[in-house]
Amino acid sequence: MKKIASTLLLLGFLFILAGVVFRYKDDVYIFVDQYLSPAKYVTIGEVNEYYRDYDFTFVQNTDNFIPQNRQDILNIYYTMINAGKSEFTFYCTDVYDGCITEIQNIANDQTILSDINNYVHPYNGFSHIETEYDNLGRISIHVMRNYSAEEITEINQRVEELSLELIDFNDSPTNNIKRVHDYIIEHSEYDSARSDHDDTTYESDIAYGPLFQGKGVCGGYTDLMQLFLEKMKIKNFRVSSEKHVWNAVEVDGVWYNLDLTWDDPVYSDGSQALEHNFFLISTARLKEIEKEEHDFNLDHYPELQ
Repeated sequence: MKKIASTLLLLGFLFILAGVVFRYKDDVYIFVDQYLSPAKYVTIGEVNEYYRDYDFTFVQNTDNFIPQNRQDILNIYYTMINAGKSEFTFYCTDVYDGCITEIQNIANDQTILSDINNYVHPYNGFSHIETEYDNLGRISIHVMRNYSAEEITEINQRVEELSLELIDFNDSPTNNIKRVHDYIIEHSEYDSARSDHDDTTYESDIAYGPLFQGKGVCGGYTDLMQLFLEKMKIKNFRVSSEKHVWNAVEVDGVWYNLDLTWDDPVYSDGSQALEHNFFLISTARLKEIEKEEHDFNLDHYPELQ
């Protein structure tokens, strides 16, 4: 009798549960769909003030966070970094069988990650990026940035002051770029101690060094130039090889290379000069005059072909 009573009680409970599910079937469907299919609800959310509404051949901003191929994954990384996110999660689904494998390949390829990073604003660029993934297809990205909030505030104030002196929107883009190019080189010098001996006395690898300390290596020159290009509203990105980084700039619909580091040479006797050999030059000309440190992957920077 106890067994029959227990069975009847269980059946009664299941009957009531079925009635509740039927009564609230729409709400139950939404709950199950959202929590068992979270990939459908991933969005980028708010972007920060340094987000750039630029699409390039290699990477584009996206609102599709359910990847179906390698390009989708590259676009997700770019969009997340470009938006200024420190943490971001998306999901691989059954739609793309090789998704996790491709995530692993990209996450372990520092060249690919660095080249994606070159397409974003310096303040949104990362110093370090980590990717975690599990067997359920959950992908979590963690970003550590190059610039502190205090550095950004200080740099922005000085760049704004200098922009009033150096940028004239009634003048040509080329002349504006040249004035900034010349100012940076005339007010800073190459930090050989850092590049040759890993001396980190100066923050020469970011914009702070050449702007406030008068010392720069290629990363610092390039970031600082990019901040002014942003002020000029000129489309641009950074370019890097294994040994070097410089700017790419679009002027009147044509893409050029702009390398302040190589226009600020240090001679054997320690003297320096302001040059324009690497000022807004084509890639063909760039490779004619200096091939070794400018040997970059054109597949990742096709605008410069």
